[in-house]
Amino acid sequence: MIPDSFIQDLLARVDIVDLVDGYVPLKKAGANYAACCPFHNEKSPSFTVSPTKQFYHCFGCGAHGTAISFVMEYQGLGFVDAVKDLATRAGMQVPESEGRSFKDEKPGQTRTLIEIMARAAQYYKDQLKQSPKAIEYCKKRGLTGEIAARFGMGYAPDGWQNLQEVFPDYNADELKIAGLVIENESGRRYDRFRDRLMIPIINPKGEIIAFGGRIIDQGEPKYLNSPETPLFEKGRELFGLPQARQALRETDTAIVTEGYMDVIALAQNGVGNAVATLGTATTATHVTKLLRQVDRIVFCFDGDNAGRKAAWRALENSLEALADNKRLAFIFLPQEHDPDSYIREFGKEQFDRQVIQAMPLSDFLLRELAQRCDLTSSEGKAQLIYEAKPLLLKLPTPLLRLQLVKRLAEASGFAQGEVERLCELKSYTPSAPPRAKRTAPSLTRNLLRIVLHKPQLASQLPIELLPDTPERPALLRLHELVSANDETSSYAGLREQLRGQPEESMIENAASELLGQPFDEDEADEEFRDTLDKLQEGSQRRAFAELQAKAHQFGVAGLSAAEKMAYIQLLSKQANRS
Repeated sequence: MIPDSFIQDLLARVDIVDLVDGYVPLKKAGANYAACCPFHNEKSPSFTVSPTKQFYHCFGCGAHGTAISFVMEYQGLGFVDAVKDLATRAGMQVPESEGRSFKDEKPGQTRTLIEIMARAAQYYKDQLKQSPKAIEYCKKRGLTGEIAARFGMGYAPDGWQNLQEVFPDYNADELKIAGLVIENESGRRYDRFRDRLMIPIINPKGEIIAFGGRIIDQGEPKYLNSPETPLFEKGRELFGLPQARQALRETDTAIVTEGYMDVIALAQNGVGNAVATLGTATTATHVTKLLRQVDRIVFCFDGDNAGRKAAWRALENSLEALADNKRLAFIFLPQEHDPDSYIREFGKEQFDRQVIQAMPLSDFLLRELAQRCDLTSSEGKAQLIYEAKPLLLKLPTPLLRLQLVKRLAEASGFAQGEVERLCELKSYTPSAPPRAKRTAPSLTRNLLRIVLHKPQLASQLPIELLPDTPERPALLRLHELVSANDETSSYAGLREQLRGQPEESMIENAASELLGQPFDEDEADEEFRDTLDKLQEGSQRRAFAELQAKAHQFGVAGLSAAEKMAYIQLLSKQANRS
């Protein structure tokens, strides 16, 4: 994986205020900066960015993190891709991680392939302007020049080696690696895309990574995509995601279709929050990527058998990515329609109504299972539970799973507990939170505040003195991280090391409290020492009380030699204080 030292260097170079301000205009608010949150709709600013601690926090929706987290959430990227994006901005080269696909990739090859794809896209754009046939096709589909420009559409003319006009070295390896040309068994090359409307597939950074080609007249296949390359993995990419980003934030809903012409037609008619899979079933990666940006996904499929099968595959692959605050729903259009033809015939208002009234995941799941089973027989009811079991086991959402179990119990005639037992589910009954001991909670909370302000102090924490309070695990984790890495000198650096750790939430909450509190860096060490002195005093008082109780119960003779010595010393200190 990417070395932690590189992450620390990257965070030290990237200024989160400049980064966020490039996406969301920030205004000075005391020592921090504020804006309306880009991750949820609000009218008054609750999104705060700390220039000194290099993190952001929204007091409305709870979004919190570093520059890396912001890029992940705002652009819908995974961790590695977000690091690469920031590294490019900072002019840094990300160390290659092990286990990558395409291990034979040469240094600098990715950048070369990106440049090749951009040149090919420009060639296709130029050809569209010169092709009456392609222009007429676009007009027939109701596409305007504006929408064609928005999606970078072009045209690959008929012919075998047209790309040689823009790539004189037609035999270059990179053209084949990029998927632009095909080489037959005899070694002869020819263009992959011929006489097709060309639609670039763009990654979240705005780079062209593949193409989709739609036949204009007759021919097979109707749609042809680039093969998988070092730039393009169809199971990870969604067509139209960069263009849909603003509409996704505004609607908090993503509409997933099966083809890029559906996405373009919906955008042409005012529905900008649609994306499409690229010749593959919806994957868990697709769903995870979208649920980073919206709380609701609506899958829009044809109403025929193929559409229902595609919807079921989408449901199966989505379950593991769900959370109780996220929703999935399904639209099934009339059999003679796809999203493209439907919105052109019925208009945006009717399509919006379909999105609002989309069938919830739970209804679709239960309907499909019920259609596979004869619920008038005992065997059919048993089959219903059998079919439901693997789906319920995939669900990480206790609330939705509980609702489904209740409805399955009603449909099958089994008791709810029997359904849970037969499906090997653990009943979701959250245990009562453990009672926190009252020993000096304010002291450990104050220590956590000081350490988050000045992380270097974490290595000096006397872990044996830390009482058993809610803050203790967080303080121990910070002590471990800072002691192991002297270079970790900022909250942002620590925050990335805490990603996925049990103490992450506690430390996030403590850090968010700091945003509104003044703090004098010059007095941090003195306050830290004072707090440790109070902890030491508290520890001594507890030790004295324990020895005193034992002495009263068993007499001084009941104490060991070491305990007698400690008792005498503590008595002396008690006397001096008084």
